[in-house]
Amino acid sequence: MRTFSLPGHFLTLAVAATLASAVREITLVNSCPAPINIFVNGNWVDYLPDNGGTSLMSFNNNFTGFIYTDVNGGSETGVGTTRAGFFGQNGYYYIVLDPNHLNVGMDITPTRGPYNGFCEPATCNSLGCPTAYTFPPTRFPPPSFQAPNPPLYACPRPTNVGFTITFCPTGVFPPITQGLEIHPNGDMQKCLDVSGGVYADGTPVQIYDCNGTGAQKWIFRNGRTSVQVAGTNFCLDAGSSPGNGIGMKIWTCYRGLAAQEWIYFNNKFRLARSTQCLDLTDGNLSNGNPVQTWHCSAGNPNQRSWNNVQRANISRAFASSKRDFAAAVSFPWNAISPSPPSACAWMRN
Repeated sequence: MRTFSLPGHFLTLAVAATLASAVREITLVNSCPAPINIFVNGNWVDYLPDNGGTSLMSFNNNFTGFIYTDVNGGSETGVGTTRAGFFGQNGYYYIVLDPNHLNVGMDITPTRGPYNGFCEPATCNSLGCPTAYTFPPTRFPPPSFQAPNPPLYACPRPTNVGFTITFCPTGVFPPITQGLEIHPNGDMQKCLDVSGGVYADGTPVQIYDCNGTGAQKWIFRNGRTSVQVAGTNFCLDAGSSPGNGIGMKIWTCYRGLAAQEWIYFNNKFRLARSTQCLDLTDGNLSNGNPVQTWHCSAGNPNQRSWNNVQRANISRAFASSKRDFAAAVSFPWNAISPSPPSACAWMRN
């Protein structure tokens, strides 16, 4: 087990200063079949090995916010992710999942045993489970001697109750079937598109206005991944000799094929066995413009890091949640986030 104490300024609440010295310990357990990144309120905080990797984190006892992973089609912003939520002042905890996508199952178990309906485990392993919200709650009831009804849970003080959050408690990822849009350079109106919606070996991949069709839905994971057209057996393929200016196409998926192995990290795609990146040809967002590979370069405007745009989206994504809480969480964006590597910038939705 690794112990990880977050900087005090990172999780400082604007109220209840008299309780700021109290500490809540949360143990994170990764039972997923792949390593995962851990995010707290939009900030990367840790990396857990697969199949039992653990980390112990210390928070203020009145910590309010979300803990989650971007693995299996989730995101750093919290969109498309299963999130463990806490409203610490009253000991409330809960699970929030995206109604259209379950990236991981989750279990939240307090260290204090259940009593009179309090301190019960919160578990969700499927879309539509009654033990999870589909949107963060906007109001919380006042403390009561009667336990709240799921999907809201409570484990009140006086003791400093800790929690164990388990990702993938069943040991496997939920299947991804719906797919995600891929947006070039953060333009949410433009999508990576299979030309003409023709699912056949060699069909070009282009940029086109987002239209919600299956030709714009892709299945991929963080880290080493294929980029597969959802509901088909076709993958994004860079050809047998990837290089500058080579147009992208789809091809029948083959496990371990170099032309179909990508590294997806920080909204960027790079071929796993080369220095070629997914590239917006000539920076042109016009419909029908083919996408290509090009040597990864931090100075290439068609491969710019859109980290600033990404962080703006994070800010918007959490602003409403912060307003909904009685107390606001203050955290600097660069407190513990790693600097992004240079690569090609693509955003997903």
